[in-house]
Amino acid sequence: MASLVENLISILEQESTEYEELLGLSMKKTPVIVAGDLQVLQQITDEEQNVVSRINHLESKRTEVIKDIANVMNKDVKELKLVNLIQILEGRPSESKKLAEIHDRLKKVVGDMQQVNNQNKELIAHSLEMVEFDMNLLQAMKTAPETANYNKGAYSAGNLMGVDRSGFDAKS
Repeated sequence: MASLVENLISILEQESTEYEELLGLSMKKTPVIVAGDLQVLQQITDEEQNVVSRINHLESKRTEVIKDIANVMNKDVKELKLVNLIQILEGRPSESKKLAEIHDRLKKVVGDMQQVNNQNKELIAHSLEMVEFDMNLLQAMKTAPETANYNKGAYSAGNLMGVDRSGFDAKS
């Protein structure tokens, strides 16, 4: 049982380190999103995918260790949460303390990640709104009304307002 708990602590510490790295990458993304540097954003996203892959691997290990601990303790694996395990291990203060510390560390880093990811999500949404606004502005300029200028023969000699005839036409 003691080796299972030590194994769980080790896995959780590794997971916490990976989540902290993921948080760092998410924080690096914020100024990149603001700057609109898609190449750097892609690099950061690729790094994040590698970290997430490692986290998923550690998560499956953690799940297996929790199942083993539940079997040894004759508990339902669905009922055995980390908080419950900390309470159960109160008779072993060093293990209980380590689990409580790593639990708090994980909880904090995941909360911080949620906050940064929400901020990045809002920045991306604002960037998309700006792109949509620019696209609508360009389309509106293309369909701008003519000026009311007439020549001697009473024919319209007006130009389209704000339209540059030499501009790029995406439909061509």
